[in-house]
Amino acid sequence: MSDINEMNAGMRWYVAHTYSGYENKVKTNLEKIVENRGMQDMITDVRIPVEIVSEGDGDDAIQSESKVLPAYVLIRMIMCDESWHIVRGIRGVTGFVGPGSKPVPLTDEEVESLLGEDMHVTAKAAFAVGDMVEIIGGIFTGYSGQLSEISADGSEVTVIVSTVGRDMPIKASVNEIRRSAQ
Repeated sequence: MSDINEMNAGMRWYVAHTYSGYENKVKTNLEKIVENRGMQDMITDVRIPVEIVSEGDGDDAIQSESKVLPAYVLIRMIMCDESWHIVRGIRGVTGFVGPGSKPVPLTDEEVESLLGEDMHVTAKAAFAVGDMVEIIGGIFTGYSGQLSEISADGSEVTVIVSTVGRDMPIKASVNEIRRSAQ
């Protein structure tokens, strides 16, 4: 097992450095590669932090998006050799933020300040006990059931799935479920 695999266990946010002006291309290409290779359980989110800027005053004000961190892309992923190589192999990516070639994950507070949202509060507001949900990540992808429990910090849930005539509790990250269309 490499240093990357030992250092970073679990789903975390990392910052990839890109050529200036390549942020959107990197985001689009990474999302396509993840979809084509079926790696949605390894790389779950790609974001470019932006803020709304008003130029002018009064009725003539023009609002536009401005990148908070030009030449950087935030990626929520499980860091392993395979995911590292996928991101590093994308045209326009120059590397990860961290000493040498060792990516360093962001803290929850850093992510919240960069993306302008409280990651745990949005997760709590998105689901309620009793909701019908589909599992979209992990080994139980494709199963659906009723949400029976939400952790105190809102990051994990328990879904009751009926399979083979039995109800089975499945623990999942809040990012691995979505509200059922039913």
